Amino acid sequence: MSAIGEFRMERKRIAVIGAGNMGGALLKGMLRMPWARPESFIVSDTDEVKLKALSKELKVKATTSNVKAIKGADVILLAVKPQMLDQVLEGIKGSLSQKQMLLSVVAGVRTDHIASAVGKKMSVIRAMPNISALVGESATAMSAGKHSSKNDAKLAREILESVGTVVDVQEHLMDAVTGLSGSGPMYVFLIAEGLSDAGVKVGLSRQTASALAVQTLLGAAKMMKETGKHPAELKDLVTSPGGTSISALHSLEKSGLKASLIDAVEAATKRSVELGKISEAAEKKH
Repeated sequence: MSAIGEFRMERKRIAVIGAGNMGGALLKGMLRMPWARPESFIVSDTDEVKLKALSKELKVKATTSNVKAIKGADVILLAVKPQMLDQVLEGIKGSLSQKQMLLSVVAGVRTDHIASAVGKKMSVIRAMPNISALVGESATAMSAGKHSSKNDAKLAREILESVGTVVDVQEHLMDAVTGLSGSGPMYVFLIAEGLSDAGVKVGLSRQTASALAVQTLLGAAKMMKETGKHPAELKDLVTSPGGTSISALHSLEKSGLKASLIDAVEAATKRSVELGKISEAAEKKH
């Protein structure tokens, strides 16, 4: 069943369950959009201090009751930790309508699991943003459940694009997305930290080394995005014969940088699968 009939963003009421980093980032992102009105949003969380601060900052309604939050909402954004999701769904399932849409950014949990947990043939859309949503530059993947219409997917995309770039993937690839871009900013932060430390080691001040490292990463990312060239091709532009960059590349290849990154993405992907299985096992016990 389609949750969304006429597609008019300015008319949609959106409830955000979870006032943590991701829920807060998505809420802030949506409120920057021309169609957004603070009175159309409500956020719920068990942490009253965090909830009060977010409500005061964004001028949106807030409540500690998830049931109260979802009443009259067109879209319910699930932004809680995986181990808390089933408890949240159990608490709201009796108050849900099939006209509503569930948009989940919970790692590792499938759309059919969510639909099964609430016991309704609802529109469920799964997405995986990353922490860069905090600055409007998230790399987000989304996948629509079997009861979602094209309008539902369009609405979810509109919400998710408020914090960055969105791509569509088949749901069986969402764990891989979690391993790559979901955890991705952490890999980049670690590389940035390493570059900054390296700059200090060779004589730069911490402030100078950090500024150069950050701008170098930003510039390199922009080159890849705007030129559309393969990273290997751009790498070859920098590595001139007998130069400094090829010497650095030789050192990186010996230390296995690429292999370490591949291993890290694979480990994060496996953990995402495990989180989904934990959630499924918890549901079966009920």
